[in-house]
Amino acid sequence: MSLIVQKFGGTSVGTIERIESVADKVAEFRRQGHDMVVAVSAMSGETNRLIGLANEIEEQPTPREMDVLVSTGEQVTIALLSMALNKRGCPARSYTGSQVRILTDSSHNKARIKDIDERNIRTDLNAGRVVVVAGFQGADENNNITTLGRGGSDTTAVLWLLL
Repeated sequence: MSLIVQKFGGTSVGTIERIESVADKVAEFRRQGHDMVVAVSAMSGETNRLIGLANEIEEQPTPREMDVLVSTGEQVTIALLSMALNKRGCPARSYTGSQVRILTDSSHNKARIKDIDERNIRTDLNAGRVVVVAGFQGADENNNITTLGRGGSDTTAVLWLLL
């Protein structure tokens, strides 16, 4: 069939019930024979919660450490969605930005994408797995986690359409 790229924002994956609903939708497309890449955001409110925690520690946290911190929100979502898909008999694998090797420059909090290594994605798609990718993040040449700034999950989804 065809490659379908879907993106789900924070509200769409804001609760376990909503993640389960997303898994139902994605699994149905996969059952129809489509290859699926799903980019997700952190659960609704999670990024703001993490920023709040950082601000309790330090008024002006370093941009590098902020990227490390806020990128964890997407990591939670990719794992939960992959679990929900696997529970439905729909093989899935989650990836952070660094695991799929979204190479960025070193501009923390507003990184620009330089390159992407699609090998892991292609391998999983060829094996019939749904690929669940953390939006909003990548890694620089020194393997530092970087974030793409607001709207970064949309950018991540569009990236897969270009491959």
